[in-house]
Amino acid sequence: MRMSQLVGRRIKEDPKDAKTVSHKFLIRGGYARAVSAGIYSLLPVGKRIVAKIENIIREEMNRVDGQEVLMPVVLPAELWQESGRYESVGAELLRFKDRNDKPMLLAMTHEEGIVHLVRTEVNSYKQLPVMLYQIQTKYRDEARPRAGLIRVREFTMKDAYSFHVSQADLEAYYRRCHEAYERIFRRLGMKNVLSIEANSGMMGGKVSHEFMAICECGEDTVITNSDFSYRANREIATAAWKFEKTTPLPLEKVATPGKKTIEEVADFLGVEPKNTGKAVFYENAHTGELIFVLIRGDFEVNETKLGNAVKIPELKFASDEAILAIGAVPGFAGPLGVDGKKVRIVVDNSAAQSGNLIVGANEADYHYKNFNFDRDMANARCIVTDIATVREGDPCPLTGEPLIFSRGIEVGNIFQLGTKYTESMHCDYLDSDGKAHPMIMGCYGIGVGRAMAAVIEQSCDQYGPVWPLSIAPYQVQICAVNPGKDNVGELCEKLYADLQASGVEVLYDDRGEKAGSMFSDADLLGIPFRLVISPKTLAENEVEFKRRGGEVERIAIDAVKEFIRRKVEEENAKYL
Repeated sequence: MRMSQLVGRRIKEDPKDAKTVSHKFLIRGGYARAVSAGIYSLLPVGKRIVAKIENIIREEMNRVDGQEVLMPVVLPAELWQESGRYESVGAELLRFKDRNDKPMLLAMTHEEGIVHLVRTEVNSYKQLPVMLYQIQTKYRDEARPRAGLIRVREFTMKDAYSFHVSQADLEAYYRRCHEAYERIFRRLGMKNVLSIEANSGMMGGKVSHEFMAICECGEDTVITNSDFSYRANREIATAAWKFEKTTPLPLEKVATPGKKTIEEVADFLGVEPKNTGKAVFYENAHTGELIFVLIRGDFEVNETKLGNAVKIPELKFASDEAILAIGAVPGFAGPLGVDGKKVRIVVDNSAAQSGNLIVGANEADYHYKNFNFDRDMANARCIVTDIATVREGDPCPLTGEPLIFSRGIEVGNIFQLGTKYTESMHCDYLDSDGKAHPMIMGCYGIGVGRAMAAVIEQSCDQYGPVWPLSIAPYQVQICAVNPGKDNVGELCEKLYADLQASGVEVLYDDRGEKAGSMFSDADLLGIPFRLVISPKTLAENEVEFKRRGGEVERIAIDAVKEFIRRKVEEENAKYL
């Protein structure tokens, strides 16, 4: 491709709304253009990169016996009604009606679509296991799109779905897919991707892993120990907390005038926050059911853990009116005296296993001292479990060492879905005796545009991206300095033709721009290898060769073709 014909402007200044490196360079380098908030068009160089990412994904999915399909973006609401997600998923699912007044939706994921497809084509154990995948557009009506292609509304995703006759078969295949994902991200040139245990969320299932590209702009928190033997995201991470149960002292009601917060109460009574118990109230966002949480005052509630414990997918903070209705007083609420028939009580291990805590007395301006869960709530109906948010430096549950927090971009996820969708949607197989059973499912996703952005975040300098050869838009860029002088243009044309004929992907900057502007554009394009031909180098029968971000070396003109071919071959071998 000649730069004079390449569509896509390079821009000198950072876009005003761009906060992340990848967002800045994707716009400045002419890879993508915003159409609306969270909706982008890809320009030719961006499309070339995406196509290479997709090809690598296809190769690895085929390697684990995947078969590619293509499902529609627009689905009838009735499929999601079958699974139950039409009602349970919030406003991020874009719902509409067609001209016949039939409820429809734009798919943000395709579990329902694939189950509909498989139940029409597969009905015997002899046909299983099977894995089908697609690379398709999705739409999620994201409330706050940000960071360019990292959080968008319309996006391209590879989603794969496997179907099995047993949990053991699913687990074996799940491991194969996990290995395939590790190969994919290595081949994409990502420098630091961690597989971590994760919460399954709206997808369902009991086991899931997220693949996190570690970088400062990541919106997810990755929690590890120093040797990475422990890896989890913040939603499910736990720690080896040790709680002290001292000899129980008599319960004592004390005045705490105007002291509502943990810090105010602790300071007024001369104790540390860890000696207090904090009451937090939530409601089921759909039914209004009230949830009372008791946790030690120095901890925060992990709402994902709480939602999993009470099996409620969407929680919100309760209103003061709802709190008062069960006999609790906002700001002075505690576990004693609440009506257990009107509220579900969840007690974190930190509060259940600590002694002589200060808790609210459910009376304005009063608290209780010396609350002990075993004694004071011995007959209460409640759930006791871990619902605490891990803090940096807390002891690792495996080694006891301080936990380390990092930031990461989620570039892939895999789930053991089980029968969540196949049971509700009647996707069954017949065993050898002719008896019907629901198929057991796995699910495996990769965000294509997000992967491109993550590579930039991990591989860039102050001037632009440094693309791995495996997904670079072109392998070599030829820069002609003063192409009208001393046969520079003629030599560039010959090199351009010869390299293309040998199978090398070449971008030829034939525009005749000044060297500074040309090299600035080349940095924004991030192509791994650069050849610079100028009257100065021609006079010595040489060309300049530079690896993106590396040092310059001189190559004899006659040796350039073989030199580049060998460099491309060596570099490609790194990603296999």
